[in-house]
Amino acid sequence: MKKPGKASSKHTILENRSKLQDAIELRLPGDPKYLKIIRLALVHCCAHAGFSTDDGQSIALATDEACTNIIKHAYSRESSEPINVVIRIIKNGIQIILRDFGKKVEEKELKSRDLDDIRPGGLGIHFISSIMDKITYDNSCREGNKLVMTKYLPQY
Repeated sequence: MKKPGKASSKHTILENRSKLQDAIELRLPGDPKYLKIIRLALVHCCAHAGFSTDDGQSIALATDEACTNIIKHAYSRESSEPINVVIRIIKNGIQIILRDFGKKVEEKELKSRDLDDIRPGGLGIHFISSIMDKITYDNSCREGNKLVMTKYLPQY
């Protein structure tokens, strides 16, 4: 007969392991042709986290815009450097961490163009900030930048 303490200890270990498994990590070349992989992974993870299909698509759009900005600005359109992506399903939503190894970006330099200026491009920052609930830029890494974006489920 098993002791109650051991069974609950085993259960705690399994719970902690499943929390670790609610994250995926991708390391992709900084090339637009690979962004579809990130979008598809995000849509799947968003559905698993409890987001609607529309919300999942919006979160994928915000992340796609952020990755496009990495490729365009941090990597100056070069595709030799990677983008590391961590998608974490959290208790009340989803968190996406993007890490690049390109040119450092100052947060004060990050701005969207005026919405009245009608022309293609330049709205990535606007989309990201409109869609995501929390955005943290970090350029204190030894090289490159880190962006953490969080979206909470509607009931939170």
